[in-house]
Amino acid sequence: MAGIPHDHYEPGTRGEKWLHRRLPIVGLLYDTLMLPTPKNLNWMWIWGIVLTFCLVLQIVTGIVLAMHYTPHIDYAFASVEHIMRNVNGGHFIRYLHMNGASLFFVAVYLHIFRGLYYGSYKAPREITWIIGMLIYLAMMATAFMGYVLPWGQMSFWGATVITGLFGAIPFIGEPIQTWLLGGPAVDNATLNRFFSLHYLLPFIIAALVAVHIWAFHSTGNNNPTGVEVRRTSKAEAEKDTVPFWPYFVMKDLFALAVILAVFFAIVGFMPNYLGHPDNYIEADALVTPAHIVPEWYFLPFYAILRAFTGDVWVVIAASWITGGIIDAKFFGVLAMFGAIAVMALAPWLDTSGVRSGRYRPMFKWWFGLLCLDFMVLMWAGAMPAEGIYGVISLIASAYWFAYFLIILPLLGVIEKPLPQPATIEDDFNAHYDAQTGGTHTIVKPAE
Repeated sequence: MAGIPHDHYEPGTRGEKWLHRRLPIVGLLYDTLMLPTPKNLNWMWIWGIVLTFCLVLQIVTGIVLAMHYTPHIDYAFASVEHIMRNVNGGHFIRYLHMNGASLFFVAVYLHIFRGLYYGSYKAPREITWIIGMLIYLAMMATAFMGYVLPWGQMSFWGATVITGLFGAIPFIGEPIQTWLLGGPAVDNATLNRFFSLHYLLPFIIAALVAVHIWAFHSTGNNNPTGVEVRRTSKAEAEKDTVPFWPYFVMKDLFALAVILAVFFAIVGFMPNYLGHPDNYIEADALVTPAHIVPEWYFLPFYAILRAFTGDVWVVIAASWITGGIIDAKFFGVLAMFGAIAVMALAPWLDTSGVRSGRYRPMFKWWFGLLCLDFMVLMWAGAMPAEGIYGVISLIASAYWFAYFLIILPLLGVIEKPLPQPATIEDDFNAHYDAQTGGTHTIVKPAE
């Protein structure tokens, strides 16, 4: 698909022309800032700048923390306490890093669910969506390894439980687990590996983010209507778009300021609210915590992992069909990773010809249930794996898979969508005329 017609950077001075012929970095920045952006984007499109801020925050604070951290089981816990007590501003840097991870996941979940609602995964943006899912997986790996580094009780036992999942893979599980741990159990080699990978992965995420941005710059941004920008001419495209600078940059910066006000209030007044008290006890392989739980952003998938026990009929059937190769533990691992895989496959599972959920009345109800289901899974993942909590986890897990594998394909066949606007300009005019009771004009900067 051809890009949206717009003016490109033209160097003016001799120095600009010299640089542009050799390294067109100024042109790249200009085309990025002046990218024609659908003018009807709403406030759910602010999460990109929040995610960018979080990535930079995590890398910068992580580098500072790495200067004072010691990746050794005898000194790791003490080095974290040293950062908190003796390093100038160390407690603030660590709290920024800890809570920055939570803000990162809040933003990425809202970003993903916005994409699921408005159909941002549909053609021609499938590659953009897949790259986004790879970023999400890299984030999860980075956050898990970072959770191990303080070497508290929850760090140690969380690492023991999660790495133990790889051992459930038939035939090759134990060698993979041993390679990952660097030995037969969670020990010093494990901590060294996790520290190295935790330091490396954010830079891989940054590279993937650059490709992600490049991908949607090639296809253009999606928008709440799902209607594409007109590309027949520059004049037509300008009716549907405004330059990213200054309109959306200012809007995004305002939203970021509001979010950071809340973020810094949490960092300043309740920095340990999302943490676990057991992680302020040094790791002890001889004392198992009463209730091992991961960080809150892993809880939905942790609930799915635990939901499929040996007495669930689908697990019994899978075990019988495979001659016992797939047991309850391995089925739970497959379900946990499968829950992410079905999201990645959304571009091919959604059979509707309408992109945006705004014009799909049946879809709205099922999608609303999916959002509620995600919250229920998060709650269930924090509860003990017993009694009614197991039943709730199983029902919620079943709906998660049913939504992507059954409901989404069927809706494209049986649903009757509402009429869509012919152009982005029509939607923009209708929206703002309804608010103002008259016409409006966007004044663009002079060339």
